[in-house]
Amino acid sequence: MNHERSSILFQQAKSVIPGGVNSPVRAFKSVGADPLFIKKASGCTVSDEDGNTFIDYVGSWGPMIVGHCHPDVISAVQETMSSGASFGAPTERETVLANMVIDAVPSIEMVRMVSSGTEATMSAIRLARGYTGRDKIIKFSGCYHGHADSLLVKAGSGAATFGVPDSPGVPADVAKLTLTAEYNSLDSVRKLVAENGNSIACIIVEPVAGNMGTVPPREGFLEGLREICTNEGIVLIFDEVMSGFRVAYGGVQELYGVTPDMTTLGKIIGGGLPVGAFGGKREIMEKLSPSGGIYQAGTLSGNPLAMSAGIATLNILKQPGFYKKLEEKSLAVGEGIAKAAKAAGYPIYSTRVGSMFCAFFCNGEVHDWPTASLCDTKAFSKYFLAMLDEGIYLAPSQFETGFVSAAHSDADIERTIAAAAKCFKLIA
Repeated sequence: MNHERSSILFQQAKSVIPGGVNSPVRAFKSVGADPLFIKKASGCTVSDEDGNTFIDYVGSWGPMIVGHCHPDVISAVQETMSSGASFGAPTERETVLANMVIDAVPSIEMVRMVSSGTEATMSAIRLARGYTGRDKIIKFSGCYHGHADSLLVKAGSGAATFGVPDSPGVPADVAKLTLTAEYNSLDSVRKLVAENGNSIACIIVEPVAGNMGTVPPREGFLEGLREICTNEGIVLIFDEVMSGFRVAYGGVQELYGVTPDMTTLGKIIGGGLPVGAFGGKREIMEKLSPSGGIYQAGTLSGNPLAMSAGIATLNILKQPGFYKKLEEKSLAVGEGIAKAAKAAGYPIYSTRVGSMFCAFFCNGEVHDWPTASLCDTKAFSKYFLAMLDEGIYLAPSQFETGFVSAAHSDADIERTIAAAAKCFKLIA
């Protein structure tokens, strides 16, 4: 498959953009190739500048749950655009989408719109600190919550891909306020809580980890976090930027029946446009400026285009049977790839929650960052490039999640599984 045009564009980009990309994992560095430059997308496919078309399981890293260029979303954005892209002033659409989010997500009684997932998580942590009067936070090794200073400590995803779990430029005095526990280990959390008395403001967690591959919570893990936070006066934050509206309409907290104090959202609620949100209990959210003294602001927060795309997307997700059909498609993809690997005699550990899935290139199970980090990343790179040659577009990192959309047809899924079978035999 020819990628000449993409390679030329990448060389041009590197002269004016650091590393040639505006977000690190896009660079394909960990798989030893030049990135594809995408020209257009439709349904469950993307097409690059060389004219190649791929079945897409990246989905713009999650938000394209209804597929690319869904006519309802396109129509909503076009109609809104004709009235103005941004005003820096309130619009009715913000309240409409806020109510839809509040109705869907169990923990959210009030919500503040922002423009990115990073903005949502850093704002939620500031609010938790202001609300509790405490400074320290607990996060989990391998969980990524955006690139704010206090959160780039043993992060997953792009940081894990490049082997730099702690980023230069993060002051030691900031990093020392971030305590790192082991995902799926309540004992590691209890130890940190015991050692740090009444100084922990919040625990932030991806309730289904998606930035070290897809790692589900073990039975009792989320419930245990809820109990610890309730007993210790700690704010429990679920980072559902990736999983919100993905694994269920109400997110992980609906699926597992555990309600945090605050939730961060992104991806899907903007229908593919830049957006984020954080919300939670009314008593916490009312501490936020201008109703309270804890400051947060954003000129493009709640901009009309993102709100319209989000409203249109959520209206599609609310249709009867949407998640049932998506679950069936996702089950077929996850099980099909796992069976293809087994038939080829190639060891993988397959995980899936809703329409999030991952194939870990390892012999054992994966429940946390130490076990995820044992994966054979060189084997994954061979598999990734082989699948690309077969017209299947996966995330270019072992430590990322794949996403199934409603636009994937049975034929697309069958082609994907057949390609996986061929590729596993090649690398076995």
